[in-house]
Amino acid sequence: MGSSCLKHGMVMLVAGVFCLLTSPSIGELPRFEHHAKPEESLNVLVLGDWGRKGTHNQSFVAHQMGIVGEKLNIDFVISTGDNFYEDGLKGVDDPAFYESFVDIYTAPSLQKTWYSVLGNHDYRGDVEAQLSPVLRQKDSRWLCLRSFILNGEIVEFFFVDTTPFVEEYFTDPKEHTYDWDGVLPRATYLSELLKDVDSALVESKAKWKMVVGHHTINSAGHHGNTEDLKQLLVPILEANNVDAYINGHDHCLQHIIDKNSGIHFLTSGGGSKAWSSDVKPWNLEELKLYYDGQGFMSMQITKSNVDIVFYDVYGNTLHTWSISKDRNVAAWI
Repeated sequence: MGSSCLKHGMVMLVAGVFCLLTSPSIGELPRFEHHAKPEESLNVLVLGDWGRKGTHNQSFVAHQMGIVGEKLNIDFVISTGDNFYEDGLKGVDDPAFYESFVDIYTAPSLQKTWYSVLGNHDYRGDVEAQLSPVLRQKDSRWLCLRSFILNGEIVEFFFVDTTPFVEEYFTDPKEHTYDWDGVLPRATYLSELLKDVDSALVESKAKWKMVVGHHTINSAGHHGNTEDLKQLLVPILEANNVDAYINGHDHCLQHIIDKNSGIHFLTSGGGSKAWSSDVKPWNLEELKLYYDGQGFMSMQITKSNVDIVFYDVYGNTLHTWSISKDRNVAAWI
């Protein structure tokens, strides 16, 4: 389909979503509670684009996560999606759940809840399988929903189902088949999701507000910016003073600070297969890290600061940054 048709389709979708936003939302996002430590802190690992049955260095990344997780005494893990390659899970009994998750992340420190969103590869399989409580019965760590809120007292994470935002998956899916059950009609699904996210962000009293999605918004990587999200989701993030947007999709580690909004765009998509030397030009005032290999990210969150660290497949520190509530003093640490 030509670019003019895609642009026309996007304009029509935006118009449809705008009209639907004027009507009341029919529900609220599911909410989970995860209490901070007594000293009012949370330590988290963030991983994306990982499920390859241990190949493409997935097992090595998992090993280093276990080491860092123990040092930080982590509270939970965030998965930014593309949990099972190449085409999600076939069903709740798909052995890939064990081969890519249960039998890979075996370190004692990683036996914490994994709060997960879906990626585009997950949508190519049986979506309901990943959302099913049957998987949680198989491994109690697993918690995956389309969109939800995690209240960590000092921080709230807003997990957003980003795959349905991408027009191309509907208009030009190529050889892929996507499981859109529960998503269609798309305009209605997106409008209700955007209303619920906006409402939850408005009502949030947390010190820190962070949004988690699979797809990039700002990225110098292979996939680059996701224009659909920039048009529909970014205005909500900016209006509600969101501190960070955390994603995968691009198979790299990346940190961009938007010079206008101050939002930190954190890509942790190095859980297994990476794309070497696949990087686009970017304003170096905004691009604080771009690493084209495997790895993961940690976040140490207190009331006053969020300290982020990116690690490579060997556990080496690639990049550190401290985000302060006074954005003027946020800097490398």
